[in-house]
This record gives sequence, C-alpha cells and structure tokens, in this order.
Amino acid sequence: MATHRVLLWGVLMPALWLAGCATRAPVPVPAVPPAAERTDPREIERGIGSWYGDGFQGRKTASGETFDPNALTAAHRTLPFGTLVRVRNPANGQEVVVRINDRGPHIGGRVIDLSRAAATRIGLLRAGVAPVILLRD
Repeated sequence: MATHRVLLWGVLMPALWLAGCATRAPVPVPAVPPAAERTDPREIERGIGSWYGDGFQGRKTASGETFDPNALTAAHRTLPFGTLVRVRNPANGQEVVVRINDRGPHIGGRVIDLSRAAATRIGLLRAGVAPVILLRD
C-alpha cells in the first residue's frame, strides 16, 4: 500500500502536472464580421483551421472514400460531401481549393480539418492550427 502511494505521489502526480504545463497557448479565433463588413461576398465562415493526416491514411472517411493525406480534401461539420471550398490563410494570403469528403473537426473551436497537402499549400502545416477564411469557390 505504501509503495502505491510513493508511486502515485512521487511519479504520477509530477508527470501529470508537467503534462498540464506542456499545452499550447490557445489560438485566437477571429470574429466573423457581419455580412456588410465582409470584404469578400463569397465568405462562408471564419475560424480556426487545422490539419489531419498521417494517422488516418488509408482509413475510410465519412463519405466512404479512402483518406489520402496527399489529396486536396478536408473535413467540415455541415457542408455537403463534394463541396469545393476555397480556404484562405489571412496571415499570408495563401489559398487552396479543397473538396469536402469527411466530417469534423472533432475538436471544439475549429471549423475545418485539412489534409496534409492542403495544409502545406497555405502554410499551416508547421503551426498545425491557424485562423482561416472559408470561401465559396
């Protein structure tokens, strides 16, 4: 019994404390301006974009197709499968057109999950997450 307490307080608790300190600072979510203030009438949504890929390669997406991180595809919660969406990174102005083929993101506060290829095209790969603007294509 004493060994379990030593293990709990001497090893596990400090490890959990350190793990809690290792989180990233939250990325600010840009507010969606009212329609009158939008600079592009094609704008659908603003928020945080992220990417997913390596661990999902070869698995089935919600649309039934096989996920390919090298394809220009994305996951969105509500847009119909097959919808083409232009994703803009406002920090650098880079854009990519993706096809919605999956559901997600499954992390609160995010609006789209891009494939690795799409994230690379708009300079999002290294950071992992960034503010994005979704536009009708």
